Amino acid sequence: MVHLSDASVAKITEICDRFIDERTPLMMILSAIQEEYGYIPLEVQEIVSRRTGISVAEIYGVVTFYSFFSLKPKGKFVIGCCLGTACYVKGAQQIIDKFSDILGIAPGETTDDGLFTLDALRCIGACGIAPAVMINGKVYPKLEISDVPGIIAEYRKMEA
Repeated sequence: MVHLSDASVAKITEICDRFIDERTPLMMILSAIQEEYGYIPLEVQEIVSRRTGISVAEIYGVVTFYSFFSLKPKGKFVIGCCLGTACYVKGAQQIIDKFSDILGIAPGETTDDGLFTLDALRCIGACGIAPAVMINGKVYPKLEISDVPGIIAEYRKMEA
């Protein structure tokens, strides 16, 4: 369970109030909160519900439906492995499996050190350079399984 500081509650309230005059403010509110904190736990959803009058069930439904929202904190480096059709037929499953093996986490999980989150994505729009992986917005095209250890080492080196 997350225990929010008074400052965090005030910031979340301010974000809600910023979009109060919008016809459908929920996506804008959730996006701003996700950008500010990196995730949207249940306690935050309850504050948004009280402030907007939108039920927690509806808010939770939106947070869990859209893959860019998260209920848990993400790692410093978010590895998004595309599993769309073009990437999949060119070996994307083996790529994500290699990331998973090396990092010791399954898709949707974060390493204990908080450095890496591994996500399986449905399509990143990079079909012509499949299989593709995106890490914090940087796209790695035409990956091979043998590339994975070096990519992980590159990011670990940044933290050393």
